[in-house]
Amino acid sequence: MNAVPDSSTEPMILRADAEGVATLTLNRPGQFNALSQAMLEALLAELQAIAADKSVRVVVLAGAGKAFCAGHDLKEMRGNHTKAFMQALFRLCGKVMMQIVGMPQPVVARIHGIATAAGCQLVSMCDLAVASDVARFAVSGINVGLFCATPSVGLSRNMGRKEAFEMLVTGDFIDAAEAKRRGLVNRVVPLEALDDEVARLTASICAKSPVAIAMGKQMFYSQLEMGLAAAYQQAPEVMACNMMCEDAAEGIDAFMAKRKPVWTGK
Repeated sequence: MNAVPDSSTEPMILRADAEGVATLTLNRPGQFNALSQAMLEALLAELQAIAADKSVRVVVLAGAGKAFCAGHDLKEMRGNHTKAFMQALFRLCGKVMMQIVGMPQPVVARIHGIATAAGCQLVSMCDLAVASDVARFAVSGINVGLFCATPSVGLSRNMGRKEAFEMLVTGDFIDAAEAKRRGLVNRVVPLEALDDEVARLTASICAKSPVAIAMGKQMFYSQLEMGLAAAYQQAPEVMACNMMCEDAAEGIDAFMAKRKPVWTGK
């Protein structure tokens, strides 16, 4: 991903669409894509627009410049040092994270460089993540006297508790291979192969039924918050509803006829 000039005239979020994939690029390279209030608002607006856009099958979240995302904008936070500002900022960040989870389209993080603090949180809340072998990850708030409480929500749902807590209380970096071992990312490839790997993943998703993907994503996250018995009450209902969709009938017919299915998203 090429760096974009960091100026006030440049949009904080860049959107590019191609073949059903919408790529959103965090565009504050001079600040290592720090999540200012304005950037979070812009990202939320883009995600909300994409969620309603049926032409988009997958979302890729990327970063301009050297970093994926270095977390919150500490300079802005120190310049607005009131509890009301902090509450509004962190609630807005939480709203962005919940928007990612609630979208019908899968969201893939493309991590080419560092992802720290709220940037690591972004990675953890994306549905899928592909990292370069030079990417590094940390929740480093503890190094400046701040426990990364909001990033802990995503981290603790991606990896083992002790592994997540160690990151939170030490602020230490882990490399991409370790991030994969811990479950924070799905795939790790050389930096020069990153875009091709993201393209392979998104193409695989785009080839599937959009209604099945949307129903499945919603069910996947809701059942994680349930007990086992409740999850097994919900799952059969979702599968039965999915079977009533036109795409399921088309997919099964195409499989039996040994032809490629034509999805309608219904």
